[in-house]
Amino acid sequence: MSSEHVLICVAWPYANGPLHLGHVAGCYLPPDIQFRYERARGNRVLLVSGSDEHGTPITVSAEQQGISPQQVVDKFHAINSQALLDLGCMWEPNADARGIDYGGALFNRTSDERHKEIVQDNFLSLMNAGLFEKKSMQQYYEIREDGGRFLPDRYVEGECPNCSEDGARGDQCDSCGATYEAHELEKPRSKMNPEAKIEIRDTEHLFYRLERFQACLEEHAEARQGVWKANVKAMTKQWLEMGLRPRAITRDLEWGIKIPLEGADWRGKCVYVWFEAVQGYLTCAKIWSERFGESEDDWKKWWVISKDGTKPRHLYFLGKDNIPFHTVIWPSLIMGLNHANNGLGEDDDIVLPGPGDLHLEDNVPAMEYLMLAGGQFSKSRKHAVWLPSFLERFDGDTLRYYLGINMPENHDTDFNWPDFVAKINSELIGHYGNFVHRVITLAHRLEGDGNPLAQFDNPSFCKEWISKVESLLLDVEESLNKHRYKEALRGVMSIAQFGNQLLQGSTPWKYLKPESHVQEG
Repeated sequence: MSSEHVLICVAWPYANGPLHLGHVAGCYLPPDIQFRYERARGNRVLLVSGSDEHGTPITVSAEQQGISPQQVVDKFHAINSQALLDLGCMWEPNADARGIDYGGALFNRTSDERHKEIVQDNFLSLMNAGLFEKKSMQQYYEIREDGGRFLPDRYVEGECPNCSEDGARGDQCDSCGATYEAHELEKPRSKMNPEAKIEIRDTEHLFYRLERFQACLEEHAEARQGVWKANVKAMTKQWLEMGLRPRAITRDLEWGIKIPLEGADWRGKCVYVWFEAVQGYLTCAKIWSERFGESEDDWKKWWVISKDGTKPRHLYFLGKDNIPFHTVIWPSLIMGLNHANNGLGEDDDIVLPGPGDLHLEDNVPAMEYLMLAGGQFSKSRKHAVWLPSFLERFDGDTLRYYLGINMPENHDTDFNWPDFVAKINSELIGHYGNFVHRVITLAHRLEGDGNPLAQFDNPSFCKEWISKVESLLLDVEESLNKHRYKEALRGVMSIAQFGNQLLQGSTPWKYLKPESHVQEG
């Protein structure tokens, strides 16, 4: 069987605080499982992600702590990348041990100068292809003695215009998932200075002409109906049915990637983080290729559709709140880059990718939420179990097992300490650990000469057991192919239980010499 080129893209966490267990269950454990599985199958796999280090979550955190944004991102990139390694996630080594042609992994950061260069180049390419338009928009402005400032989305809070939930951010509601412009928020206030007077002012920005991609995105979504999960189909359909409209790609910000344009109109403006961060999947592959590949063009093996139509396979792992950015926003940017790279312009039709183009996503196995005591994990509200703190007290494999068997694949699940203790003791240790311990101990006690357990070598002795295990292995493989990780893990545990039953029934320790006797556990 020929090996596939598989690109596994993992949502980029904001580097404004430590990762929590909700991040692990929703974004970081599933792709690590998939990465290991694809490599075991002999596929050529590239794993890309990194720290999202720009935007208002960073500046809000910096202002709250009284330090610079750079200090914030340096601190938490180091903490989070190390925590993922401590959890056993395979971000190192960067090159596959089988050779660079088999891929590797890179956990990068958006403050990387090469990332900035590629984003700015893409910005100009899309603009020159006629995919931007300049518009005046309304934005909240905080009036202060020093002259005031425009308030980016996350600096504004209020009631969601869709569901009326209080505490909604200026651009998105965590409660219902709605997105909107800040001026649409009800009862707005400054997050950092709630008592300050704020008012609406006009400001000029560039907008991405998202509406031009409506037809292609609808066609692409229709082609993925048999693959996408229900939550992905539903949220994508909701966005497309509402109708796409131009979306701002610049913001009045000091911290971020400066837009590559001259003139007073663009002073103090940066690339909007939604436009920049999703490009990290592409920039990360290019940077990996430049730093670890045999050729700077190695990234194309995982990104570009070949002349004969052979496509790489793209998998995106993320929480449900990020679905539209990966089924609507990012595909539109990819098609826009293809449009620009093919020398097309404002008057040319947008088309789906073909040979020589960048490939779109194949599947987006987005997770629901892992809850904590019935409430959503939240960095800002400090309602969380932090990954670095957890790993200081418990072995990473205990977390991998518990979140794996409790993964929020199709509905929200809850992290519960008593349940964690019970499952680790009774299942991971009681079933799996017991089986592994028995097998290793028995193997260690075997004599160097002869085989006191020769009678068990007869295939007819355990033919039925072998058949059951082979069937379970096929089921596990099928579950992993469909991104059903809980189901796959239950299959693995069933194999361990069968093994314990086989050992218990055959009592092989009885056939060893007395000094090598092993009591059944």
